[in-house]
Amino acid sequence: MFDRRLITHFDWTYLLLILLVSGIGIANLYSATSSWTTAAQPVYLKQCYWLGLGLLIVFIVCLFDYRHLEYFSFPLYGGNLFLLLLVLFIGRTSMGATRWISLGGFNVQPSEIMKIVIIITLARYFSEKARVIGFSLSELIIPALILGVPALMIMKQPDLGTAMLVLFIGGTMALFAGVQRSAFLFVAASGLLAAIGGWFLLHDYQKGRILTFLNPERDPLGAGYHIIQSKIAVGSGGLNGLGFMKGTQSQLSFLPERHTDFAFSVFAEEWGLTGGLVLLAIYCLIVIWGLHIALRSNDRFGMFLAVGVSAMLFWHIVVNLGMVIGLLPVVGVPLPLFSYGGTSMVTTMTGVGLLLNVSMRRFIF
Repeated sequence: MFDRRLITHFDWTYLLLILLVSGIGIANLYSATSSWTTAAQPVYLKQCYWLGLGLLIVFIVCLFDYRHLEYFSFPLYGGNLFLLLLVLFIGRTSMGATRWISLGGFNVQPSEIMKIVIIITLARYFSEKARVIGFSLSELIIPALILGVPALMIMKQPDLGTAMLVLFIGGTMALFAGVQRSAFLFVAASGLLAAIGGWFLLHDYQKGRILTFLNPERDPLGAGYHIIQSKIAVGSGGLNGLGFMKGTQSQLSFLPERHTDFAFSVFAEEWGLTGGLVLLAIYCLIVIWGLHIALRSNDRFGMFLAVGVSAMLFWHIVVNLGMVIGLLPVVGVPLPLFSYGGTSMVTTMTGVGLLLNVSMRRFIF
């Protein structure tokens, strides 16, 4: 028998916040690509279709009880590891990266799926092994392996941005679960040493991105071109912006990748600091609302699930905005719900569906 409380407690306000950002993003895509002359379907229309699919996914995810995911977490994790392994052998290569596999006529990116799977898997582990005094170093070995194996496989593709996000999501969930001080200091020191040693494992173009981040002017017409043009676009917006579809950097095609990684640069140029702060405030509300859902959850698995999804949204926002204004290296991380991309939209909306699922079942025991 269907429980009517599920509809009563559906979080429509949170869904409206998601739709608000998505709507602003579609309008921004219309402006960013208005000068394109192509017979292909406009990007903003494609994004509308992806948003529609995302909403369908949200409601499908809300139909089943999220607590069933706890029992399927490890099979999901193993299955996705297998897909990541397949990518290394039979994956499709595009723009120098091998990140996709073809399944039944569809191109699937397992590294994006892993963001959701890692949240579900760690939510089960931390909810089952919860410690009042926090996790010791030995107790962090298993979650470290759960995180490290897919992260290394994703870096092999290579996809440094997604690998970083997987580690950030898992690290945030571990900190929320509680880590003993000695373990935290050891992990922090090990991470610093690994980052230094990892420099020698990076591809030349990845090293170039980091060097360009430190000094974009070292190659203004090459590796530094993206970030220089992005900062010009953001700065030229001033306080109130140049107006909708009046940004020079985007309309005159100086700004590359303006519909994906640098979509926020277009928005900042047209709406200025005021518009940027409004958008950032909506994003902050989305993340805080997600944490609020976590605190209201009636079980630990749901709580960690909501924390993981909130962390995923938070780190996407921080890395992308830091990237477009020159505070972080360019690593190809999209702004959720705002940048064009079907895979990103589907992953984000799946996470949104999980948050709404936890919220609407908080009164059901």
